[in-house]
Amino acid sequence: MANHKSALKRIRQSEKRRVHNKYYHKTTRNAIRRLRESADQKEAAASLPSVVSMLDKLVKRNIIHKNKASNLKSSLMKHVAAL
Repeated sequence: MANHKSALKRIRQSEKRRVHNKYYHKTTRNAIRRLRESADQKEAAASLPSVVSMLDKLVKRNIIHKNKASNLKSSLMKHVAAL
């Protein structure tokens, strides 16, 4: 257990951030899954920019690596183009 007030605060902050980051990561993963399951080309093309934006925000917050986001965006764009 932490012995300092600042350490207790850091524990509270990191737990709060962990839950917050988990929410954004899970929301993005669900959006990616819905996009991959989509069979309609117009619907997929309409949701692609929002999914790309979500991935960029995860990179900005250091939740995922920029190369992982780049690979995901590339594969999603290929998927939408192939529909």
